[in-house]
This record gives sequence, C-alpha cells and structure tokens, in this order.
Amino acid sequence: MIAVAEAQARILALAASLEIEQAFLTEAAGRWAAAPIHARRSQPAADLSAMDGYALRFAELPGPWRVVGESAAGAGLDRALAPGEAARIFTGAPLPEGADTVLVQEDAALDGDVLRLDGDGPDFPGAHVRIRASDFAEGVRLIEAGALLSGPRVALAAIGGHGALPVRRRPRVTLLSTGDELVAPGAPTPGVMLPASNAPMLAALLDSRRVAVNDAGIVPDRLEALVDAFSRASSQSDVIVTTGGASVGDRDLVRPALEAAGACLDFWKVAMRPGKPLMAGRLGHAVVIGLPGNPVSAYVTATLFLLPLLAHLGGAARPLPVAREAVLTDALPAVGMRADFLRGRLDGNRVGLVRGQDSAALLMLAEADALIVRPPRAVAAMPGDRVEIISLA
Repeated sequence: MIAVAEAQARILALAASLEIEQAFLTEAAGRWAAAPIHARRSQPAADLSAMDGYALRFAELPGPWRVVGESAAGAGLDRALAPGEAARIFTGAPLPEGADTVLVQEDAALDGDVLRLDGDGPDFPGAHVRIRASDFAEGVRLIEAGALLSGPRVALAAIGGHGALPVRRRPRVTLLSTGDELVAPGAPTPGVMLPASNAPMLAALLDSRRVAVNDAGIVPDRLEALVDAFSRASSQSDVIVTTGGASVGDRDLVRPALEAAGACLDFWKVAMRPGKPLMAGRLGHAVVIGLPGNPVSAYVTATLFLLPLLAHLGGAARPLPVAREAVLTDALPAVGMRADFLRGRLDGNRVGLVRGQDSAALLMLAEADALIVRPPRAVAAMPGDRVEIISLA
C-alpha cells in the first residue's frame, strides 16, 4: 500500500495537460486558463463619472457655473469646458476636458442654466471620478495561467477586451460499471440485484463544462467482456474510470483484464479508508483509474484522485483538493495505519459526523458535505479539537 499523497502524485504524473483551444467566454467559464491573459484595453478607458451630477473644476467651488451641455455613458460632451462652465453628467459618462470633479446631484441647485452649490460639495479634486486605467492598464496581466476561470475572472477577461480565451481541451472520460449484480437504474431488481448507482453519481460529480463524459454501461464479470470493453474505451478516452472489481477476490477481474488488454498498472492499493482497493495506470494513451464498487468509497476516491487528475489535464495550477480547518463536535477514536476520510456535516465552522460511516450507505453520503481527514496514527480527538476537512461537491 502507498500513502494517499503519494498516490495522488503518481496519478498526476501519469498524464500531461491536454491541447490548447480557444473557447468563447461562456464555454471557457469553469475551466482553467491555459496561458496568461493580458488586458487589450485600459479600464476605464477614460476618466468617468461615478455618480449622477455635474462635471466642473474643483478650484471654482463654490461656483456658480453655467451648464453648457451633458455627458452620458458612451456619448461624451463634444467640447471642452471653459472657465466657469459645467456639464450635466451621468454615471459611467466620460468627464469633459477641462473638468476634474463631479458635484453630485444632491448637492446641486439648477436655475435655468445656472448651477449653484446647495450642500457640502466635494471634498477634494477628483471626487466621484473613476480615473482612467484605475482598474487596470492595457498590457497588464489579468489572469495567471492555470487559474480557474470563475465568473469574476470571465467578466474581467471580457472587460479587458477578450471574447474568447485559451483553455485545455475537455478530457474525454469513459465510465465503466462492472458487476453481474448490477442492472440499469430504473430497471427491475429481482432477488439481490442492484441498480448501478456509481456511474450516474460520478457523472453528476464531473462538471460537464470541464469534462466530456461517456457512460459505457455495465460490463459483466467475465474476463473477455472486460478486455473488450477496455480495448474499445482506450481508443476514445483520455481517462477510463471503472467501479467495482478492483479488489483481489476471485470475481475481481478488473486488474487481470487491464493487464490482458495491455495496460501498465502503477499501483493498486492505497493506505486509506474507505477506498483501499484503488488502482491506476495507463492503457494506450488513456489513464485508467479503478475505483472501489461501494458507492461511498467510489465517491471519496473520485474526490481525492479522479477530480485532481481531470483538473490537471485541464491545466489547473493547483489540482489537488484544498483542506481547511473546522472545529469538531464529536469524539473520534485513534486512527490505525490507514488514513480515515469520515463523512461529516458542516454547521458554519463546526463539523460533526453523519450517522453511520458504512461505505455502502448512500443516504448518509447524501447528507454529508465534507470529509473529515484523519491521518494515519492520529490520536483520539475530542469535541472542540480542530480537524482538517475537505468540502464535498
């Protein structure tokens, strides 16, 4: 068995980032920048008013002024202001040449075209003015390579002059469910047959903005069927994900089938609970990850290993999940040789265990929103202790 951190590093080492493509902003959102993004324009492009009011010279306070026109967003005054002149101005409109300050509407009194101060007025030159390039100047690096293209970053790229951004091609992921006991979701379940829940669970976990998912269905526990399924998937996938059959029982055929299909396996046991029977390797150009069949184990290992791999393929600068601290509300026993990832429920910055920790208990998993991380050989923890947690999607 290898440690969780070593397994994560070895999985990431199995694949490089994918090819770069240009994607429109709506298609790039939720992915990662494949190159630094620089501003193609300054923002604002001119001195703009931050308020509705009147543009004037600060040195001429307290006035009066003669109002000679107006400046609106996208259509500024067509001439410079002479001494003693002011212009009506609206939020987002360019400041006329000759003005340096905005007198807000609430402090102004207008009689015909004569403007007078009717309030405290601005305190300093440049009041209520957004100075040209005060947000950023043309040529400035707006977004680093590998940064997540969140909503604010997509907006930043748009205001910086970009309609499309360089991103990595979406990884193609094939999901294979193995097991003679499985039937398609919604089908009858005679006897002890089970609906196949892992594939829809994983498909929901994988963000469709970032990943192209192909559910290849259920493969029976027969060596030749598994070999054929792996061979077909390897030609059309960047990542092949199996669930079930990854342990060492007589009916656990994923490992021998992968080897028969020509895969080179890197490891197949991780010192963690749940999720010990996890395997990873390569089959042709595809990375193969064999997740456990128990749904909780599959979800936990997908969170810790599959999602980081896909983020790495997508060009993320920091693909691994980020842990943070929370205050424990339940007592936890000491940990043995394997790391524990307990399902927890957050209440602000406090975390407690969900009822039951069985690796097949989907009801409990559905109630969890965090993993409580317990490293190997950790001593018993008490309520009030601080523990590391990883948020669940």
